[in-house]
Amino acid sequence: MYQPPSLLEKWSQENNELVNKCKQEAGGGAVSQDHRQSSLRWCSSEFHKLLRKIQGIPPHVDHSQLELAVVYNTCVCFTAQSQFSEAELLLKEATERVLQVTGNNADTSDPLVLWRAGLKSAGNTALHPHVLYLLCLQWALWLAKCQLENIGELQEQMSSLCEIVCDGVGDGSPSEAKGRLSKSPLLVMEPKRLTELLQICTSIAQGAEKLNEGRSSEALSDLQAASALPATRALVAYTHLLSGSCLAHMNRPQMALQCYKKALETDSRCVCALYRSMLIYRQLGNTQAEIQALRLLHSTLMLPPATEPVLGGIQPLSPSLLLSSQSLSRLLSVPSALSVLYSLALKCVLSGRVTEGVEHYLDLLAALHSEDQHAVDAEVSVLPRMPELYLEAGTALLFTRRPADCMAFCNEVISTTLELVPEKVVLEEPEEGIGGDARGLSVEGEDKVAMLLWAAAAYLVQGHCHAHLKDWKQAVTHYTRCINLLVKVHLKNRDFQPQIPAADVNVKHGKDLCTLQRMKGLSLAWRGISFTQMDQLREALRDLQLSLQAFPDYTGAGLWCGEVLWRLGRKHEAAACWEKTWSLTTQTSVEKLPLYLQDPQSGPLLDSVELRLRIQELGLT
Repeated sequence: MYQPPSLLEKWSQENNELVNKCKQEAGGGAVSQDHRQSSLRWCSSEFHKLLRKIQGIPPHVDHSQLELAVVYNTCVCFTAQSQFSEAELLLKEATERVLQVTGNNADTSDPLVLWRAGLKSAGNTALHPHVLYLLCLQWALWLAKCQLENIGELQEQMSSLCEIVCDGVGDGSPSEAKGRLSKSPLLVMEPKRLTELLQICTSIAQGAEKLNEGRSSEALSDLQAASALPATRALVAYTHLLSGSCLAHMNRPQMALQCYKKALETDSRCVCALYRSMLIYRQLGNTQAEIQALRLLHSTLMLPPATEPVLGGIQPLSPSLLLSSQSLSRLLSVPSALSVLYSLALKCVLSGRVTEGVEHYLDLLAALHSEDQHAVDAEVSVLPRMPELYLEAGTALLFTRRPADCMAFCNEVISTTLELVPEKVVLEEPEEGIGGDARGLSVEGEDKVAMLLWAAAAYLVQGHCHAHLKDWKQAVTHYTRCINLLVKVHLKNRDFQPQIPAADVNVKHGKDLCTLQRMKGLSLAWRGISFTQMDQLREALRDLQLSLQAFPDYTGAGLWCGEVLWRLGRKHEAAACWEKTWSLTTQTSVEKLPLYLQDPQSGPLLDSVELRLRIQELGLT
């Protein structure tokens, strides 16, 4: 039944008042996210009530334009709250009512078929622009739900939609179409802005999927075209960023760096571009550039979060809502600020910028002990455990000739771990099919083994401190304490199983065995070196030979073993020992070793040139 214009005007006025209130309450950047969500819930509820009043009368062309406008507004609010099912149900009902108004019917539950029928039936009628607006929202819902295949199925209609809406047809002007209300119903989000947002977000999402599928060249072409679309600086930066990722996958690192540079020029806070640049520099072996990128990445991550920019005006639908695919999330992921700070500290120390590295370690530890413990706890899981950080920081302090500070850090490790060290530990070989990193049979077992290794490492580093101070007696004492802890660990081999005392902890070995063997080799070697400085040559030779049994590739032990043999008058054996040591080709990269298991950078050194001269004097070369 035809309704008097006064009722339509009343509903239109109610819609417009709601739109103005929603824009005022929910969209401003000055309000909190909780307040914004609360406002959106209120708006969606009020729009939904108005919609049910309008739909309480039979569908008719005279009020269908207003009805579709209210459907649009309700669905925008639902979508902004991630209430996708509610929004899709309203869109389905609205499309079916359009078919009823135009005298058509589509007996189908397939949304693609229903949309094709709805668009066709609206045709050249006054409802056509409003149906296009609703299709925009369906597009947004498919994008938010990562249903890119549905968008592809309606690619032709989407292209037509972009041309019509972005050219200004259906922009809400009163003179737009014959039969429209004298005062057009307002919309909470301008369709043109929504369409522009959907275009670039779809290009970004599709580019990420193609890149994930290995179609890097195809994705690169699409992303480069998308970079010219109207969008916020942050979204355009994403297109450059993903283009760089495509080029990196195509093994074109220099071109990838240029794309990451464009991303940063477009949006200086594009932290993922900094992170990806750092990875490229690492791949290229450009350590200084890698450190610079890490420094910039950390400082950017420490900035307060920026409010999400919008494409002019107040927009309830944000890019983050539409860009939620796992493929894109992986490509945009970056480490935490504390993780980056740790990487920066370690890289500085390993590259010789030790003083700078020490400062970063101290900043990291200060942050971990800060009052904002809740924020810290969320990031700790990706960092080494606290005793390891103390050991690394202490080692870095020793590298800067600060042995007293180093020993203080080691004492902290010892005080927190020594009482938890088990009396006996058996390391078993992993079963077949289990990787070399298979760890403990229980978390408690893992922790106890870790406590033993950390306490032993603390004594090892303290021994290095005393060796640096030339306090050889104390050095021997601390190396011995390290060794006494390490001998609590027994290795159980499946092929040969000697009688091993009952163990407090029984774990599968992997990295633990490598750590154990290297630490045993270092502690025995440096105790032997300390004995050498005290002229206790027989004790020195014993330890150095035991060191080589535990860690055959340790060149320091080999050279000093030859030195002790020389001093004992066994010069030919010494020469053979040196020649064997120099012939070693297997060297563990320092990048793969914990900092505290690397050779100390101070202490007595042997000159290989001088040793070769000795061999020449024997007439052996």
